[in-house]
Amino acid sequence: MKNNIKIKVKADYIEDQSAPSIDRYVFAYTISITNNGQIPVKLISRHWIITDGHGSTQEVRGAGVVGEQPYLAPGESFKYTSGTVMESPVGSMHGTYRMINDDQEEFDATIPSFTLSIPYALH
Repeated sequence: MKNNIKIKVKADYIEDQSAPSIDRYVFAYTISITNNGQIPVKLISRHWIITDGHGSTQEVRGAGVVGEQPYLAPGESFKYTSGTVMESPVGSMHGTYRMINDDQEEFDATIPSFTLSIPYALH
């Protein structure tokens, strides 16, 4: 497959930056993006949909990730860590990365939905 981007996510609760008494819950997430396709690609922008436990949704759009627009040859990976703050102890995130390949074709790579949760909030 020409364009084949694999995205893995690991999320963590950051207890020492959170303040549950004022509904402030801080989460970090580490993303690994791997180009399993046949030609090089560049990540040009991101679109996140963040939903807290109250059902409130926030959309975040921007160029690149963590100030970078990584260029990935076939087989290469890029890993980064970022974070978000929510007003509930449980929520979720998902979205897309806008990519462009060396043939100048743009496409979206889906970021699978993942859960943000304080320890022991979910069974």
